[in-house]
Amino acid sequence: MSAEKADDIAVALFGELFMADQLARNRISKVLPKGMELSHFSVLNHLARVGDERTPAQLAKSFHVTRGAMTNTLTKLEWAGHVHIRPDWEDARQKLVAISPSGRAAREAALASVVPLIAEVVQAIGGDRVRSLLPVLRELRIKLEDDPG
Repeated sequence: MSAEKADDIAVALFGELFMADQLARNRISKVLPKGMELSHFSVLNHLARVGDERTPAQLAKSFHVTRGAMTNTLTKLEWAGHVHIRPDWEDARQKLVAISPSGRAAREAALASVVPLIAEVVQAIGGDRVRSLLPVLRELRIKLEDDPG
């Protein structure tokens, strides 16, 4: 494949990814429970999936955001009672974040509103087609994580 063709494919791929990301974020944000932001849902979902405490720095790295941005999100989640933040007893300079029972309930409520929306899109496209796309998207994500440019 010529370099020009590869460049055209790259531009088309990233154009589609950026637009799909924006549209998905807008649609999901509209169906989240009142007061919940997409960043809140993402952090609660992550903490529920990993099933263990994380430091704010680990969370910031996982989401590729600044520590300040993560601190802002965690402060809002703590204020809402969705996370517990405690000192790290082994390293007093750090804090540890865990999802609370209230946070699990908020995540479940968010999932109940988000999953039908996502399932509708997958059904419209076709489950087999989406399933075949996942390895390529996963490989793309891993490549971008490994090579920050």
